[in-house]
Amino acid sequence: MRDWEGISAAISAATGPPFVARHSRAVGGGCINEAACLEGDGARYFVKFNQHDRLPMFEAEAAGLAALSDSGTIRAPRPVATGVDGKHAWLAMEYIELGPISPQSSAALGRQLAAMHRCSATFFGWSRDNTIGATPQLNMQTDSWIEFYREQRLHYQLRLAQENGAPARLYDNGQRLMEVLSVFFGSYNPVPSLLHGDLWGGNVAADQSGRPVLFDPAIYYGDRETDLAMTELFGGFDDRFYQSYRDTWDIDPGYSTRKVLYNLYHVLNHYNLFSGAYAGQAEDMVARLLAHI
Repeated sequence: MRDWEGISAAISAATGPPFVARHSRAVGGGCINEAACLEGDGARYFVKFNQHDRLPMFEAEAAGLAALSDSGTIRAPRPVATGVDGKHAWLAMEYIELGPISPQSSAALGRQLAAMHRCSATFFGWSRDNTIGATPQLNMQTDSWIEFYREQRLHYQLRLAQENGAPARLYDNGQRLMEVLSVFFGSYNPVPSLLHGDLWGGNVAADQSGRPVLFDPAIYYGDRETDLAMTELFGGFDDRFYQSYRDTWDIDPGYSTRKVLYNLYHVLNHYNLFSGAYAGQAEDMVARLLAHI
């Protein structure tokens, strides 16, 4: 039984006007969370639930949603409150009625994502660690992108894969790849861009007016190509999106190779979450990258 009264009180404290939940209905919450739409007093909120020890995950997600919204470039649900309800942690946020991406929305998404990527910092990383799916994601701040990506992305996932029983050659060849990572950058010097961090088609939609909406972020400052690479990993983005992005901020020719390097992180993460054929896919990607040297 959910403590709707306690959640309502937390929402009221965060927003100011009193809120009392009158009705709740289950809605989709992604592959790792349960979720509900909470309604009352002319207001609606989207509330996600997970195990009580997942509160830090929701607190980091709330901070990520706020960063997206505060960038002023693209719409994201505004976080409202987080807390623990008995055995469950929860995150309440603005409820947005979502629909599919239209061709016009897709073009707007490309422009707005490029504008979001223009939001920069003096470091790579973020103010806190967060999660990629259910996996911890390290975000220690550094001024070296190559060091950041090697140690806090590839090395972390490769070590997890080794612990999870991946073939030894994946770890060994992955180590070889990390030793020569600088080869893939040449004269390309990425600037720290505000990233969504988990930009696949399932984390993008449009509101009822057609405005693009991003949600379920894994925020950090990094090479903008990592966001673009993930849009190609599982599909869901059309030519209008890519053309609009390039028209707003062109992409370095070396991206065609680096996108394999960047998607290796997500494929390794999928192995660590779901095992199976992702190990073989990761091995193939590492072999392609090593052959490029």
